[in-house]
Amino acid sequence: MKIQPRKEHREVQVDWRKALEGGPVAVSAPCRVDMGGTIDIRTFSYPLQHLGPCTVNIALDLRTTVRIGPYTRGRVKVSSRGFTSAEFSAGHAPFRHSLGLMFATAAFFHAQGVHIHVESDSPPRSALGGSSAAAAALVRAFMEVRQRDGLAASVDGRSIALMAHAIEESVAGVPCGYQDQLAAVYGGVNAWHWLAPPGRQVYRREALVSSRSLRRLEPHLLVAYVGVPHESSDINGRWVQQFVSGKYRREWADIVGCTRRFAGFLRRREYSAAAAVMNREMDIRRRMTPDVLDRLGAKLTSAARRQGCGARITGAGGGGCLWAIGEADVVVRLKPLWLQIMAERKEARLLEVKMAGQGLRVEDEDRAQKSAD
Repeated sequence: MKIQPRKEHREVQVDWRKALEGGPVAVSAPCRVDMGGTIDIRTFSYPLQHLGPCTVNIALDLRTTVRIGPYTRGRVKVSSRGFTSAEFSAGHAPFRHSLGLMFATAAFFHAQGVHIHVESDSPPRSALGGSSAAAAALVRAFMEVRQRDGLAASVDGRSIALMAHAIEESVAGVPCGYQDQLAAVYGGVNAWHWLAPPGRQVYRREALVSSRSLRRLEPHLLVAYVGVPHESSDINGRWVQQFVSGKYRREWADIVGCTRRFAGFLRRREYSAAAAVMNREMDIRRRMTPDVLDRLGAKLTSAARRQGCGARITGAGGGGCLWAIGEADVVVRLKPLWLQIMAERKEARLLEVKMAGQGLRVEDEDRAQKSAD
Protein backbone atom coordinates (compact mmCIF):
# COMPACT_ATOMS: atom_id res chain seq x y z
CA MET A 1 0.00 0.00 0.00
CA LYS A 2 1.36 3.36 -1.00
CA ILE A 3 1.47 5.83 1.87
CA GLN A 4 0.33 9.28 0.88
CA PRO A 5 2.46 12.14 2.17
CA ARG A 6 0.70 14.18 4.85
CA LYS A 7 -0.38 17.62 3.78
CA GLU A 8 1.15 20.21 6.05
CA HIS A 9 -1.10 22.82 7.57
CA ARG A 10 0.12 26.25 6.62
CA GLU A 11 -1.16 29.27 8.46
CA VAL A 12 -2.42 32.17 6.38
CA GLN A 13 0.27 34.82 6.45
CA VAL A 14 -0.61 38.32 7.56
CA ASP A 15 0.48 41.35 5.57
CA TRP A 16 1.42 43.12 8.80
CA ARG A 17 2.32 46.45 7.24
CA LYS A 18 -0.96 46.66 5.35
CA ALA A 19 -2.95 45.49 8.37
CA LEU A 20 -1.40 48.22 10.55
CA GLU A 21 -1.87 51.06 8.07
CA GLY A 22 -5.41 51.40 9.38
CA GLY A 23 -4.04 52.33 12.79
CA PRO A 24 -1.58 51.11 15.42
CA VAL A 25 -2.32 48.42 17.99
CA ALA A 26 -1.18 48.87 21.57
CA VAL A 27 -1.40 46.51 24.53
CA SER A 28 -0.24 47.15 28.08
CA ALA A 29 0.64 44.73 30.89
CA PRO A 30 1.55 45.17 34.58
CA CYS A 31 4.82 44.21 36.23
CA ARG A 32 5.05 42.39 39.58
CA VAL A 33 6.77 41.88 42.91
CA ASP A 34 7.16 38.30 44.06
CA MET A 35 7.81 35.79 46.78
CA GLY A 36 9.22 32.33 45.98
CA GLY A 37 10.47 33.24 42.51
CA THR A 38 12.80 30.72 40.81
CA ILE A 39 10.51 27.93 42.05
CA ASP A 40 8.52 28.61 38.86
CA ILE A 41 11.44 27.20 36.85
CA ARG A 42 10.78 23.54 36.09
CA THR A 43 14.32 22.60 37.15
CA PHE A 44 13.10 23.28 40.69
CA SER A 45 9.34 22.68 40.60
CA TYR A 46 9.53 19.16 39.14
CA PRO A 47 11.89 17.56 41.70
CA LEU A 48 10.08 19.44 44.49
CA GLN A 49 6.59 18.36 43.37
CA HIS A 50 5.98 16.38 46.55
CA LEU A 51 6.20 19.64 48.54
CA GLY A 52 3.54 21.49 46.53
CA PRO A 53 5.75 24.21 44.98
CA CYS A 54 4.22 27.61 44.38
CA THR A 55 5.16 31.23 43.71
CA VAL A 56 3.28 34.30 44.92
CA ASN A 57 3.22 37.51 42.94
CA ILE A 58 1.50 40.86 43.20
CA ALA A 59 0.79 42.74 39.97
CA LEU A 60 1.61 46.45 40.10
CA ASP A 61 0.04 49.07 37.87
CA LEU A 62 3.48 50.06 36.61
CA ARG A 63 2.56 49.07 33.10
CA THR A 64 4.62 48.21 30.05
CA THR A 65 2.92 49.34 26.85
CA VAL A 66 3.82 47.77 23.51
CA ARG A 67 2.66 49.47 20.33
CA ILE A 68 3.07 48.08 16.81
CA GLY A 69 2.74 50.24 13.73
CA PRO A 70 3.62 49.96 10.04
CA TYR A 71 7.23 50.23 8.85
CA THR A 72 9.39 49.60 5.80
CA ARG A 73 8.52 46.34 4.07
CA GLY A 74 10.87 43.51 4.88
CA ARG A 75 12.19 45.25 8.02
CA VAL A 76 11.51 45.02 11.74
CA LYS A 77 12.38 47.90 14.06
CA VAL A 78 12.24 47.94 17.85
CA SER A 79 12.42 51.09 19.99
CA SER A 80 12.43 50.97 23.79
CA ARG A 81 13.12 53.58 26.43
CA GLY A 82 16.52 52.96 27.98
CA PHE A 83 17.85 51.06 24.95
CA THR A 84 19.26 52.04 21.57
CA SER A 85 16.71 51.46 18.80
CA ALA A 86 17.55 48.65 16.39
CA GLU A 87 16.24 47.35 13.10
CA PHE A 88 17.04 44.36 10.95
CA SER A 89 15.79 42.56 7.89
CA ALA A 90 12.92 40.26 8.82
CA GLY A 91 14.22 36.82 9.67
CA HIS A 92 17.78 38.03 10.31
CA ALA A 93 17.48 39.83 13.65
CA PRO A 94 19.78 38.51 16.40
CA PHE A 95 18.07 37.13 19.48
CA ARG A 96 21.17 37.59 21.66
CA HIS A 97 20.60 41.31 21.74
CA SER A 98 19.34 43.77 24.35
CA LEU A 99 16.03 43.82 22.42
CA GLY A 100 16.31 40.21 21.29
CA LEU A 101 13.13 39.01 22.98
CA MET A 102 11.08 41.50 20.99
CA PHE A 103 12.73 40.40 17.74
CA ALA A 104 12.21 36.75 18.66
CA THR A 105 8.52 37.37 19.28
CA ALA A 106 8.21 39.16 15.94
CA ALA A 107 9.96 36.23 14.25
CA PHE A 108 7.50 33.78 15.81
CA PHE A 109 4.67 35.65 14.09
CA HIS A 110 6.68 35.96 10.88
CA ALA A 111 6.22 39.70 11.18
CA GLN A 112 7.87 42.19 8.83
CA GLY A 113 7.14 45.78 7.92
CA VAL A 114 6.49 46.60 11.59
CA HIS A 115 7.85 49.06 14.13
CA ILE A 116 7.56 47.90 17.75
CA HIS A 117 7.58 50.62 20.43
CA VAL A 118 8.03 49.65 24.08
CA GLU A 119 7.31 52.10 26.90
CA SER A 120 7.57 51.07 30.53
CA ASP A 121 6.50 52.84 33.72
CA SER A 122 9.17 50.89 35.62
CA PRO A 123 12.95 51.43 35.33
CA PRO A 124 14.77 49.31 32.73
CA ARG A 125 16.09 46.01 34.11
CA SER A 126 14.46 46.61 37.46
CA ALA A 127 13.74 42.91 38.21
CA LEU A 128 9.99 43.54 38.07
CA GLY A 129 9.41 41.22 35.11
CA GLY A 130 9.16 44.07 32.61
CA SER A 131 10.75 42.26 29.65
CA SER A 132 8.43 39.26 30.02
CA ALA A 133 5.46 41.62 30.41
CA ALA A 134 6.52 43.32 27.17
CA ALA A 135 6.71 39.96 25.39
CA ALA A 136 3.26 38.95 26.64
CA ALA A 137 1.87 42.32 25.53
CA LEU A 138 3.51 41.95 22.11
CA VAL A 139 2.04 38.47 21.66
CA ARG A 140 -1.39 39.90 22.49
CA ALA A 141 -0.85 42.82 20.10
CA PHE A 142 0.03 40.53 17.19
CA MET A 143 -3.03 38.43 17.98
CA GLU A 144 -5.15 41.57 18.05
CA VAL A 145 -4.01 42.41 14.52
CA ARG A 146 -4.88 38.88 13.40
CA GLN A 147 -8.34 39.23 14.94
CA ARG A 148 -8.81 42.62 13.32
CA ASP A 149 -7.88 41.06 9.98
CA GLY A 150 -10.30 38.18 10.53
CA LEU A 151 -7.50 35.61 10.71
CA ALA A 152 -7.83 34.52 14.34
CA ALA A 153 -10.51 33.57 16.82
CA SER A 154 -10.79 34.93 20.35
CA VAL A 155 -7.66 34.87 22.47
CA ASP A 156 -7.38 33.27 25.90
CA GLY A 157 -4.93 34.41 28.55
CA ARG A 158 -3.47 30.98 29.25
CA SER A 159 -2.39 30.56 25.63
CA ILE A 160 -0.78 34.00 25.59
CA ALA A 161 1.17 33.35 28.80
CA LEU A 162 2.43 29.95 27.69
CA MET A 163 3.31 31.20 24.23
CA ALA A 164 5.25 34.20 25.58
CA HIS A 165 7.09 31.93 28.02
CA ALA A 166 7.97 29.39 25.32
CA ILE A 167 9.37 32.10 23.05
CA GLU A 168 11.45 33.58 25.87
CA GLU A 169 12.82 30.26 27.05
CA SER A 170 13.68 29.21 23.48
CA VAL A 171 16.10 32.12 23.07
CA ALA A 172 17.25 32.82 26.64
CA GLY A 173 19.85 30.08 26.84
CA VAL A 174 18.79 29.29 30.44
CA PRO A 175 15.62 27.80 31.97
CA CYS A 176 12.93 30.42 32.52
CA GLY A 177 10.05 30.63 34.96
CA TYR A 178 6.41 31.37 34.21
CA GLN A 179 5.46 33.88 36.88
CA ASP A 180 6.27 37.08 34.99
CA GLN A 181 4.08 36.20 32.02
CA LEU A 182 1.23 35.09 34.28
CA ALA A 183 1.28 38.27 36.34
CA ALA A 184 1.31 40.27 33.10
CA VAL A 185 -1.64 38.36 31.62
CA TYR A 186 -3.88 38.05 34.69
CA GLY A 187 -2.92 40.87 37.07
CA GLY A 188 -4.10 40.65 40.68
CA VAL A 189 -2.52 38.91 43.67
CA ASN A 190 -2.07 35.21 43.10
CA ALA A 191 -0.35 32.06 44.24
CA TRP A 192 0.72 30.02 41.24
CA HIS A 193 0.89 26.32 42.07
CA TRP A 194 3.30 24.54 39.72
CA LEU A 195 2.10 21.22 38.33
CA ALA A 196 3.97 18.46 36.54
CA PRO A 197 3.13 15.66 34.07
CA PRO A 198 1.18 13.48 33.54
CA GLY A 199 -1.38 16.25 33.94
CA ARG A 200 -1.77 18.64 31.04
CA GLN A 201 -1.80 21.83 33.09
CA VAL A 202 1.34 23.78 33.94
CA TYR A 203 -0.10 25.75 36.83
CA ARG A 204 -3.09 26.25 39.08
CA ARG A 205 -4.05 29.81 39.92
CA GLU A 206 -5.17 30.72 43.44
CA ALA A 207 -6.36 34.30 43.92
CA LEU A 208 -5.19 35.45 47.35
CA VAL A 209 -6.87 38.87 47.37
CA SER A 210 -10.23 39.61 45.78
CA SER A 211 -10.48 42.36 43.19
CA ARG A 212 -12.59 44.40 45.63
CA SER A 213 -9.87 44.22 48.30
CA LEU A 214 -6.80 45.04 46.20
CA ARG A 215 -6.65 48.69 47.27
CA ARG A 216 -6.56 47.63 50.93
CA LEU A 217 -3.23 45.93 50.33
CA GLU A 218 -1.46 49.04 49.03
CA PRO A 219 -0.71 50.68 52.44
CA HIS A 220 1.06 47.48 53.49
CA LEU A 221 3.71 47.60 50.74
CA LEU A 222 6.77 49.60 49.69
CA VAL A 223 8.75 49.11 46.48
CA ALA A 224 12.18 50.66 45.94
CA TYR A 225 14.46 50.75 42.92
CA VAL A 226 18.02 50.54 44.25
CA GLY A 227 19.46 52.44 41.28
CA VAL A 228 21.45 49.55 39.84
CA PRO A 229 20.07 47.38 36.99
CA HIS A 230 19.97 43.65 37.54
CA GLU A 231 21.12 40.70 35.44
CA SER A 232 18.81 37.86 36.43
CA SER A 233 20.35 35.20 34.18
CA ASP A 234 23.61 35.31 36.17
CA ILE A 235 22.11 34.61 39.60
CA ASN A 236 19.37 32.32 38.32
CA GLY A 237 22.00 30.46 36.34
CA ARG A 238 24.05 29.88 39.48
CA TRP A 239 20.99 28.71 41.40
CA VAL A 240 20.19 26.25 38.62
CA GLN A 241 23.75 24.91 38.50
CA GLN A 242 23.88 24.56 42.27
CA PHE A 243 20.55 22.73 42.33
CA VAL A 244 21.28 20.26 39.53
CA SER A 245 24.66 19.46 41.10
CA GLY A 246 22.90 18.49 44.33
CA LYS A 247 23.68 21.57 46.43
CA TYR A 248 21.18 23.43 48.63
CA ARG A 249 18.32 20.99 48.08
CA ARG A 250 17.19 21.40 51.69
CA GLU A 251 17.33 25.20 51.34
CA TRP A 252 15.07 25.14 48.30
CA ALA A 253 12.65 22.86 50.11
CA ASP A 254 12.58 25.45 52.92
CA ILE A 255 11.88 28.20 50.36
CA VAL A 256 8.88 26.21 49.11
CA GLY A 257 7.59 25.96 52.67
CA CYS A 258 8.15 29.68 53.31
CA THR A 259 6.26 30.59 50.14
CA ARG A 260 3.29 28.38 50.97
CA ARG A 261 3.06 29.91 54.45
CA PHE A 262 3.42 33.42 53.01
CA ALA A 263 0.46 32.74 50.68
CA GLY A 264 -1.69 31.73 53.62
CA PHE A 265 -0.72 34.75 55.71
CA LEU A 266 -1.38 37.10 52.80
CA ARG A 267 -4.76 35.52 52.18
CA ARG A 268 -5.68 36.06 55.84
CA ARG A 269 -4.16 39.58 55.94
CA GLU A 270 -1.68 38.58 58.64
CA TYR A 271 1.00 41.00 57.49
CA SER A 272 3.39 40.69 60.43
CA ALA A 273 3.50 36.92 60.01
CA ALA A 274 3.96 37.34 56.26
CA ALA A 275 6.87 39.70 56.95
CA ALA A 276 8.58 37.18 59.25
CA VAL A 277 8.40 34.33 56.75
CA MET A 278 9.57 36.63 53.94
CA ASN A 279 12.65 37.50 55.98
CA ARG A 280 13.39 33.82 56.55
CA GLU A 281 13.18 33.18 52.79
CA MET A 282 15.52 36.10 52.13
CA ASP A 283 18.05 34.77 54.67
CA ILE A 284 18.15 31.45 52.82
CA ARG A 285 18.81 33.11 49.49
CA ARG A 286 21.57 35.27 50.93
CA ARG A 287 23.29 32.21 52.33
CA MET A 288 23.28 30.59 48.90
CA THR A 289 24.23 33.75 46.97
CA PRO A 290 25.36 36.69 49.14
CA ASP A 291 25.47 39.07 46.16
CA VAL A 292 21.68 39.05 45.68
CA LEU A 293 21.88 42.26 47.74
CA ASP A 294 24.39 45.07 47.27
CA ARG A 295 25.41 47.47 50.06
CA LEU A 296 22.40 49.76 49.61
CA GLY A 297 20.01 46.82 49.38
CA ALA A 298 21.43 45.37 52.59
CA LYS A 299 20.83 48.69 54.37
CA LEU A 300 17.23 48.86 53.15
CA THR A 301 16.61 45.28 54.24
CA SER A 302 18.06 45.88 57.71
CA ALA A 303 15.98 49.03 58.18
CA ALA A 304 12.82 47.15 57.23
CA ARG A 305 13.53 44.38 59.72
CA ARG A 306 14.19 46.82 62.55
CA GLN A 307 10.73 48.28 61.97
CA GLY A 308 9.06 44.86 61.91
CA CYS A 309 8.63 44.61 58.13
CA GLY A 310 9.67 41.92 55.72
CA ALA A 311 11.99 42.95 52.86
CA ARG A 312 12.99 40.98 49.82
CA ILE A 313 14.54 41.20 46.37
CA THR A 314 12.28 41.10 43.35
CA GLY A 315 13.04 38.42 40.80
CA ALA A 316 16.57 37.06 41.17
CA GLY A 317 17.99 40.20 42.75
CA GLY A 318 21.52 41.37 42.09
CA GLY A 319 20.21 44.89 41.49
CA GLY A 320 16.81 46.14 40.43
CA CYS A 321 14.15 46.44 43.14
CA LEU A 322 13.38 45.51 46.72
CA TRP A 323 9.95 45.36 48.25
CA ALA A 324 8.68 45.40 51.81
CA ILE A 325 5.51 44.23 53.51
CA GLY A 326 4.14 44.89 57.00
CA GLU A 327 1.35 46.38 59.04
CA ALA A 328 0.26 49.74 57.58
CA ASP A 329 1.48 51.85 60.53
CA VAL A 330 4.87 50.14 60.42
CA VAL A 331 5.19 50.75 56.68
CA VAL A 332 4.45 54.45 57.29
CA ARG A 333 7.42 54.59 59.68
CA LEU A 334 9.66 52.68 57.28
CA LYS A 335 9.06 54.95 54.28
CA PRO A 336 11.13 57.99 55.45
CA LEU A 337 13.93 55.66 56.57
CA TRP A 338 14.11 54.12 53.11
CA LEU A 339 14.08 57.56 51.51
CA GLN A 340 16.97 58.62 53.72
CA ILE A 341 19.00 55.54 52.81
CA MET A 342 18.26 55.84 49.09
CA ALA A 343 19.52 59.43 49.09
CA GLU A 344 23.01 57.88 49.06
CA ARG A 345 22.50 56.87 45.42
CA LYS A 346 21.21 59.35 42.87
CA GLU A 347 19.33 56.81 40.75
CA ALA A 348 17.58 55.09 43.67
CA ARG A 349 13.95 55.94 44.36
CA LEU A 350 10.63 54.67 45.65
CA LEU A 351 8.15 53.45 43.07
CA GLU A 352 4.40 53.99 43.22
CA VAL A 353 2.51 51.12 44.81
CA LYS A 354 -0.79 50.70 43.04
CA MET A 355 -2.40 47.31 42.51
CA ALA A 356 -3.16 46.13 38.99
CA GLY A 357 -6.45 44.31 39.06
CA GLN A 358 -6.35 43.90 35.29
CA GLY A 359 -3.62 42.15 33.37
CA LEU A 360 -3.29 42.58 29.61
CA ARG A 361 -5.24 45.52 28.28
CA VAL A 362 -5.76 46.59 24.67
CA GLU A 363 -5.38 50.37 24.64
CA ASP A 364 -7.30 52.83 22.53
CA GLU A 365 -5.59 54.60 19.63
CA ASP A 366 -5.08 57.89 21.50
CA ARG A 367 -3.25 56.09 24.29
CA ALA A 368 -1.38 54.02 21.71
CA GLN A 369 -0.14 57.13 19.95
CA LYS A 370 0.86 58.72 23.27
CA SER A 371 3.06 55.70 24.05
CA ALA A 372 5.04 56.33 20.87
CA ASP A 373 5.59 60.05 21.40
